[in-house]
Amino acid sequence: MSTYIIADLHLSEDEPAITAGFLHFIEQQAIHADSLYILGDFFNYWIGDDDNNPLHQQVANALKQLSERGIPCYFIHGNRDFLIGKRYAKQCGMTILPQETLLELYGKRILIMHGDTLCSDDAAYQNYRKKVHTPWIQRLFLALPLFIRRRIAQKMRRNSQYASSMKSESIMDVNPDAVINALKRHQAQWMIHGHTHRPAIHEINIAGQLHFRGVLGAWHHEGSAFVISEQGIELIFFPF
Repeated sequence: MSTYIIADLHLSEDEPAITAGFLHFIEQQAIHADSLYILGDFFNYWIGDDDNNPLHQQVANALKQLSERGIPCYFIHGNRDFLIGKRYAKQCGMTILPQETLLELYGKRILIMHGDTLCSDDAAYQNYRKKVHTPWIQRLFLALPLFIRRRIAQKMRRNSQYASSMKSESIMDVNPDAVINALKRHQAQWMIHGHTHRPAIHEINIAGQLHFRGVLGAWHHEGSAFVISEQGIELIFFPF
């Protein structure tokens, strides 16, 4: 048996092929897993658990199949869907985990996270992140009518795309010291994250000991996942 880790699907009504790929993944792969972990940016944006978008219910039904078969599903917030709350998690039958979570799987210590907190060189983004994670700002936003929240989210997304286009590739990648500090803090052998959309497995030497950082790809034209088992840790890609 295996554990699957995915991230950065960016599910939306505008990308039905990605939704179809996710549903196929659930039916053909995750349904046979020990557990499933979703490391954020599951949806392209999230404006509240009270948004009755049919896509949200469709996805919840698919994930509920897993919990009903005894396959636990876990979720870590991303920078697009940090407002997913307990109400929607209950619909999905999934458990929301802390931003940094240490797993002990098949004899391995694996630190999982979305990954945006590792991009510490991007000061503008980190300041934005700090603001939108302020509890009173979130409460104020969620108290607004849905149509206003949707307009705000769309405007923020456009602003984010423009800001990203003006930044260098390096500044939007992880900071090496942030990676090492996180691995040391949790005494982990492995780190797995998403966010940067640069799928790879990196080797990191810390005081003569080899560690690994696994990065998930975004589900633009194909799916990607880390598969963890007694045999090891593998980054796989598959068509929708």
